[in-house]
Amino acid sequence: MFTDDARTATRALRGLFPPTPLLRNDHLSQRHGADIWLKREDVTPVRSYKLRGAFNAMRKLLAARPGMQRFVCASAGNHAQGVAYACRHFGVSGVVFMPVTTPQQKIDKTRIFGNGAVEIVLTGDYFDQTLAAAQEYCAREGAHFLSPFDDADVIEGQASVAVEILDQLGHAPDLVVLPVGGGGLASGTVRYLSAAAPATGLRFVEPEGGASLAAAITAGRPVTLPQVNSFVDGAAVARVGDLTFQTLRDIDPASLYRAPEDRICVTMLEMLNVEGIVLEPAGALSVDVLPDLGAELRGRTVVCVTSGGNFDFERLPEVKERAQRYSGIKKYLILRMPQRPGALRDFLELLGPEDDIARFEYLKKSARNFGSVLIGIETKRPENFTALFARLDAAAFPWRDITNDETLADVLI
Repeated sequence: MFTDDARTATRALRGLFPPTPLLRNDHLSQRHGADIWLKREDVTPVRSYKLRGAFNAMRKLLAARPGMQRFVCASAGNHAQGVAYACRHFGVSGVVFMPVTTPQQKIDKTRIFGNGAVEIVLTGDYFDQTLAAAQEYCAREGAHFLSPFDDADVIEGQASVAVEILDQLGHAPDLVVLPVGGGGLASGTVRYLSAAAPATGLRFVEPEGGASLAAAITAGRPVTLPQVNSFVDGAAVARVGDLTFQTLRDIDPASLYRAPEDRICVTMLEMLNVEGIVLEPAGALSVDVLPDLGAELRGRTVVCVTSGGNFDFERLPEVKERAQRYSGIKKYLILRMPQRPGALRDFLELLGPEDDIARFEYLKKSARNFGSVLIGIETKRPENFTALFARLDAAAFPWRDITNDETLADVLI
């Protein structure tokens, strides 16, 4: 039975690392009037749950084929690090294919976890090119390709998260909230809890720019998204797995949510500043969706799986910027500034006591007496902009808000 196999996988994992913490979060519990617990997959040895599936797949393959010595994967992040760590543990070699554009921090971490057991091959500007190169290598060299999610043994390994939740909580929670990328964690959890805790409700959340499970449910089969927003790189998957969809195809579409990428940034900053918890974008998905669940949470026991914490702090300025713009406390304007003495002072006097200029840049002079200026303004409360815009209109300063204009923002900001 799947439940027995998942428990066997969980016991085997204890030779690698202890159960990840299941911690009650007072801040979130008070906010939502619920008993909210975080399953901290961001604190595994590789800071994500991906190690579970990679370890289990290798364990079972090596038991069936003891002479196997080489494993291959294609990944730019958590799966690569999980495979590298598992290769080191089992004393086998691994070849990790990564896009040329992979940040150096992720390359270095993969190399450290492998500790000499893995070779890293940088190839392709896009993941599809990297994946094709890895699969060609496997066919040529007879190595085993280890899928990040579309593999029965990987799914079984990810189900160990659910095993630990029930063991640690001591009873079945009312709800478990799961991030979804390719579907390995979600399908493993669904299969285990449907047998071991059938009364537990499940809610799923995808990044808005990579909702491949929602697209598959609508189509009745896995489909490839024409475009994916890669910001939530741990869950931005263009096509949900074929095996994982066999389990997830029957979920209630009403239980599947989408999280806007900019809102995820707000959640990441809040968890960092309030709780001291570092989450990557995919790791914040389950917490980010809580407000969407609303009254459904009241008085209930809820477990959110924080799936990963591999966050490069060089991205922090981008996360802060996106969070401020989503929260409405930072905006970018194009202002028509008269080219006369005192015009800038007149504009500055229109700013409120909580308004601050974050950027000021002349773009061009469209006429002899006027110039176009790009202005970034930060404030404490969104409603301050309503008052500022009214003062600009009254003072006859022509302005245009380009904060949410994707074309202009890409070019100018």
